[in-house]
Amino acid sequence: MDAATLTRQGVALQGQGRHREAVQCFMQSLGLKIDDAFTHYRLGVSFRDCGMKLEAAECIRTALALRFDDELFARGLLAYMEREGCRWASADAEWRALERAIDARPAGAALQVNPFVHAVLSDDPRRIRRVAEHYARFFEGIVKPLPPVQARAHDGPLRVAYLSADFQQHATAQLMVQMLEAHDPGRVEVTLVSAGADDGSAMRQRLKRACHRFEDLHGATHDAMARRIRALGIDVLVDVKGATDGTLLPVLAARPAPLQLNWLAFPGTSGAGFIDYVVGDRIVTPLAQAAHFTEKIAQLPGCYQPNDAHRSRPAAASRADAGLPDDAIVLCGFHQSFKISERVFTRWCELLQRLPGAVLWLLEWNANVRASLTAAAAARGIDAARLRFAPLLPLEQHLARLACADVFLDAWPCNAHTTAGEALWMGVPVVTLLGATFAQRVGASLLHQVGLEALVCADEAGYVETVAALAEDAPRRAALREQLQRRRAASPLFDGERFARDFESLLQRLWARACAGLPPEHLPA
Repeated sequence: MDAATLTRQGVALQGQGRHREAVQCFMQSLGLKIDDAFTHYRLGVSFRDCGMKLEAAECIRTALALRFDDELFARGLLAYMEREGCRWASADAEWRALERAIDARPAGAALQVNPFVHAVLSDDPRRIRRVAEHYARFFEGIVKPLPPVQARAHDGPLRVAYLSADFQQHATAQLMVQMLEAHDPGRVEVTLVSAGADDGSAMRQRLKRACHRFEDLHGATHDAMARRIRALGIDVLVDVKGATDGTLLPVLAARPAPLQLNWLAFPGTSGAGFIDYVVGDRIVTPLAQAAHFTEKIAQLPGCYQPNDAHRSRPAAASRADAGLPDDAIVLCGFHQSFKISERVFTRWCELLQRLPGAVLWLLEWNANVRASLTAAAAARGIDAARLRFAPLLPLEQHLARLACADVFLDAWPCNAHTTAGEALWMGVPVVTLLGATFAQRVGASLLHQVGLEALVCADEAGYVETVAALAEDAPRRAALREQLQRRRAASPLFDGERFARDFESLLQRLWARACAGLPPEHLPA
């Protein structure tokens, strides 16, 4: 079998999620043709999805050295993989190379870049918008739009479609499922347009029951998806995927619906002229920052993020079962490892030096993170025994152990999103740092909804002081935990039914404007 055939087999296996088998195909292919940039890149993708982030980085670096065609996208992924492995010096070097490569291109160019990398690693909202616009123009240049269709008022409920590849056991689905179940069929007729595989999960079945129509379009082309949405007569198409892996922006570029929205999945602007509104709130999308979005801002009255009040609220695990000392102050930094920048980790080590009775509890997110962070802690004078690593667990077990934490440490410039809500759900106070980007304002939005605005910090020094004061004040921690548990039932953050009503009202406001022939405009809550 020749190298090209082996690479094609590997790509097919990747598409089925069979990455370990794909690695074998790519390795055999490279044994026959060692200088194929595309195969090195694809090998890196499979290493990434096997949790081997630094191995992935080396493959992508090799692909770039061999002049891989999609240079900018690969450079973004390389910087991201280095951050996933917490190899910060290399990540910074690759980030600078990426920025130079983007700056060398014309400001209005159509480029196959990776907007997600900028949305979560950059603290500059203007750069984030520029990169998103490059990417959106790339799709505008290759997608032929469907014939235009105008918004027209009609009898019956508003026909709303949510478009995603994540209608399965996924963080996005976990957040929105109760909202979907609570939609009023007299106001909205809900279609879920699913581009992802059926994982056979209970969540997948719950999502199917929650909607009027479930369109399983896994494996269909983007053009076929757009035509099916048009055939269904959808009024409002809500993109719940954004520029993340498996993006469906080409579907929206075909403009299948008269009104198109960006919501929930992507923490920032789409950069797309074919998306009318970004749905946010007063904190994540303040009107004062409208210049950072290509869409018009449509604000919800509460937090932009829904939550599921029907999810499990298990009893707390024992600290012994979680591998934690009973008498320690547990500072929890359960983040995907790309969020743990050198600056963030330095501040966390500063807290450990200030709090000799504390341990730092981290997720072992991938195969590289333990060694990288243990070495980084040692370089800052922190004994390795004060870092405790937790394996990835199913949701209910994850929630049970989360309750063992004393304080949840947020990260920046990308806050915890789903996990911060989980910590609050389990009664754990979250300390966050407010920034200029959407991704660094989510923690503040969540905390405002549960009455913990005092834990939103304006700068790094204030963050350290707030965490330290809370860690040293056991009665205050107990009072905050009791407050969270008491308010859980009444807080709008955990009221999926209320969120559904608010979202329906916002959709109807937007639809009424469109039917009146009015262009999109910023709509405050």
